[in-house]
Amino acid sequence: MKNKQSFSRRDFLRSASIAGLGTMLSSSDSLGKMSDKAAQNTGEDMVAKRPFGKTGDNVSILGLGGMFDIPSNQLLLKQAIKWGVTYWDTADCYEGGNSEKGIGKYFEKYPEERKKIFLVTKSDKRTPDGMTSLLNQSLERMKTSYVDMYFIHGLKRIDEIDDNTKKWVEKAKAEKKIRFFGFSTHSNMEENMMAAARLGWIDGIMMSYNFRIMQSDNMKRAVDACVKAGIGLTAMKTQGGGQVNTSSETELEMAGRFIKSGYTDKQAKLKAVWENHYITSVCSQMPSITILMSNIAAAIDKTRLSSVEMDLLRKYAKETACTYCAGCTRICESAVYGAVPIGNLMRCLMYSRNYKEPVMAKELFETIPLWERTKIANHDFSIAEQKCPQKLEIGKLIREVCHELS
Repeated sequence: MKNKQSFSRRDFLRSASIAGLGTMLSSSDSLGKMSDKAAQNTGEDMVAKRPFGKTGDNVSILGLGGMFDIPSNQLLLKQAIKWGVTYWDTADCYEGGNSEKGIGKYFEKYPEERKKIFLVTKSDKRTPDGMTSLLNQSLERMKTSYVDMYFIHGLKRIDEIDDNTKKWVEKAKAEKKIRFFGFSTHSNMEENMMAAARLGWIDGIMMSYNFRIMQSDNMKRAVDACVKAGIGLTAMKTQGGGQVNTSSETELEMAGRFIKSGYTDKQAKLKAVWENHYITSVCSQMPSITILMSNIAAAIDKTRLSSVEMDLLRKYAKETACTYCAGCTRICESAVYGAVPIGNLMRCLMYSRNYKEPVMAKELFETIPLWERTKIANHDFSIAEQKCPQKLEIGKLIREVCHELS
C-alpha cells in the first residue's frame, strides 16, 4: 500500500487536474518529490522566499493578487498561508473595496495570522490629503494598524510623485502606518523604474514583467538600476497576454516541449520570470484553489527552463509582438497629443480578452467619460501606429474595445 505521507509533486499536480485543470500535467516524474512537510500541507515555507530589496524582509516568490471576491473565498486565504503564499496584494479600488474588506474579514477572525503576511495595498490618489484618506480607509477595511508596502497605483510618469510625497511617506512611516513605499506601473515602466532608482527613497516597485518585456534592453537596464538602488521588484501581468494560437508552429512546438517537461505553458511563463532572481515576487490573481495549486506547483518545482525552452519563448515573443501592448504609452499617446488614453484602452482589451474579466474591463472603460468614448472611436491613429514599436493595429483595436464594452 502507498504510504499516505509520501506525496509527490506529481500527485499535487494530479489533484489540481482532478479539480478542473484539464491542461495540468500529472504524470511527469521530472517534477521530483515534495517534502513531507509540504505533502501534509502544513509547511508555511513551502514556497521559497527572496529578499525584497533593501527592506530586510524576505517575501514569498509567489504573491496572491487580490482582484477577486475575497469575502467569499476565506478558505483560499487560509490555504494560501498554509502553503506559503504570504505576499498579499490588493488596492483601495479592487472589487469596489470588497477585496480589502475580505482581507479584513480574515484578519478579524484570525488576528494572529497578520504577522505572517507581507501586506500590500495601493492608493489611487496622489496628493498627501488624498493618500491619507485612502490609507486610513484601507487600514480600517483590512482590520490592521499598518501595511507593509503602500503603492501609488498605476503610476504613468515619475512626476506624479514629488517632495510632498516624500514628506508624506516619512510621516506615515513615523506613525507606523506603512513600513515601505513605492508604486505600481503598467505604462512606461522602464522610464519610471530608472527615475525611481535615481530618487533614492523608493522601497519597492510592481511593474508589468513577463517573457516578452523581460527581453528588452531597456527593461534589463531598468531592473539593474533598481537592484543597485536597493528597490524590491514585484512582477505582474506575467502571462504576457495572448490566447493559444494553434496556427503558430512556434507556439505548438513550445507547448509540446513544456508538456514533455511536465508543466503547462502558464506555469512555464511563471518559471521564466523566476529565472531572474532580481525579481522578488510574482503577483498572480488566483481566485480558486485550483489556480493556487497550479501556481504553487510551478513555484516549488526546482526544474529550470532549458535554454531551448527559453529560446522558444523569445522566438514566440518576437513572432507575436504585434498582438501585445508593451505599455510604452509615451510613444503612442504623444502621437495623438494626449487626446486618447491608449494605454488604458489596451488594458481594457487585455482584461476582457486575455483574462476573461469583462466586468473588470467594463469598469475601467467606464472611467472614460461618455462624450470622450464617442470621439475616441472616430480618431485617426495612423501616426500612433507608425510609431508603435510593437506594430499594433491601434485604431482597429480601439474601435473593437469601444464596440465590445460600450
